[in-house]
Amino acid sequence: MSYKTHVHEGGESYSGVVPAKQPNGGLGGPQEVVEGRPLTKENMGEPNPCRTQSRDSGPSGLDRVRQAAKGNKELRFTALLHHVTNDLLHSSYASLKKQAAAGVDGVTWEEYGEGLEGRLADLHGRIHRGAYRAQPSRRVWIPKDDGRQRPLGIAALEDKIVQHAVGTVLNQIWEEDFLGFSYGFRPGRSQHDALDALYVGITSKKVNWVLDVDIRSFFDKIDHDWMVQFVEHRVGDQRIVRLIQKWLKAGVMEDGQWFETEEGTPQGAVISPILANLYLHYVLDVWTNVWRKKRAQGDVIIVRYADDAVLGFQHREDVERFREQLRERLRKFGLELHPDKTRLMEFGRYAAERREKRGEGKPETFNFLGFTHICGRSRTTGYFTVYRKTIGKRMAAKLKEIRQKLRQRMHAPVGDTVKWLQSVVRGYFQYHAVPGNEARLKAFRHDVLHMWLQLLRRRSQRSRWTWARFNACLGDLLPVVEILHPYPDARFDAKHPR
Repeated sequence: MSYKTHVHEGGESYSGVVPAKQPNGGLGGPQEVVEGRPLTKENMGEPNPCRTQSRDSGPSGLDRVRQAAKGNKELRFTALLHHVTNDLLHSSYASLKKQAAAGVDGVTWEEYGEGLEGRLADLHGRIHRGAYRAQPSRRVWIPKDDGRQRPLGIAALEDKIVQHAVGTVLNQIWEEDFLGFSYGFRPGRSQHDALDALYVGITSKKVNWVLDVDIRSFFDKIDHDWMVQFVEHRVGDQRIVRLIQKWLKAGVMEDGQWFETEEGTPQGAVISPILANLYLHYVLDVWTNVWRKKRAQGDVIIVRYADDAVLGFQHREDVERFREQLRERLRKFGLELHPDKTRLMEFGRYAAERREKRGEGKPETFNFLGFTHICGRSRTTGYFTVYRKTIGKRMAAKLKEIRQKLRQRMHAPVGDTVKWLQSVVRGYFQYHAVPGNEARLKAFRHDVLHMWLQLLRRRSQRSRWTWARFNACLGDLLPVVEILHPYPDARFDAKHPR
């Protein structure tokens, strides 16, 4: 029997809750060593922008929602929309990328900022009286690494504001539910946190086999009915549910023609990563967590970033059984494993030795979050380790992009080109400068310098630029190769002390 409970603090009713049965089984016991996570205190990368209406020193409305979600995993929140305040809409507008492309309405961030207070007040009113209407996304196509094109949906700026605000509220609840091995598009978590967890899991657990999971066209295949059911596990406020349904059904515009979206969520929409995490939480994470505790015969680790996941298994029988059951599990929710990109391989501390005995050569490698992962031995200790190198195709694509932009800057002042290249190389190093990747970083820097020298020589038929003179005058101006990230186990242990 359901019932409502309104919690009052200082006379303010902040939420109604209805106990609900936990779906898909319980989450089980404590997280294993490679899956710990600190309490997340921020939402969508931004500090909590919502000020208490009473202006007192007590916790804000969003803080109380989070505390309630943390205290009872079976609560359904029946009153959430009132947390979408003018202050939150204003903060959401300020958090958007200022130079982002405009949606179907053609309104840019700066244009919307003209008369901002009046616009947001009108938007707030439409949201709360049910008059807000979602606009279709503008579809554009961007190239993928394999030569194909990926559809990207660009939402109208007003839709971005509302999606960000609603996502901020929903994150207070769902961040208390999401499991520790989920890293993609979550506040306080980065790609390097996922890479660290994967390294620690493979090197500290009994991992002999790796399953590299790729879900085919995940964002395009999300089932809307299942999505709404997953939202309603914790959200009983039908006004919030209807907003999500509006965004899912808004459709896309391409070449002036509207197309209905019967499934999927547009890549590029602010709300899409949050909804995608929720979908995979119930479809993959909870199910996998229960499977490894009740059905696996040996160790199992998992690290997921958005729709890319890597799992490590102790026994081949476990991984083969898991793969077949995962296919059935995904099929139930309208998804499927990519037949070519989902790979099972022997990987771990004994992989090289065992394969050598069978005459099968070196262990296979796999790619995850921009790095190729390779079985190896530490040069100093001789112990097993996992080397990570920048994916060759990714580096080649980045160099090609830099070459094209250098050509556009052929006649620009050298000082301007120096500043631009410094920014490009520094940004590249900030992500890729991990221990063991020095050779790829040096190759990247050398190729950038070589392309720049070629450009300078083409500017004049009487160029006096030699490699030695170029290096002495300009080469030293680019950032030098240095490792910027600590060893993954050191950073992981610092963030998750035991």
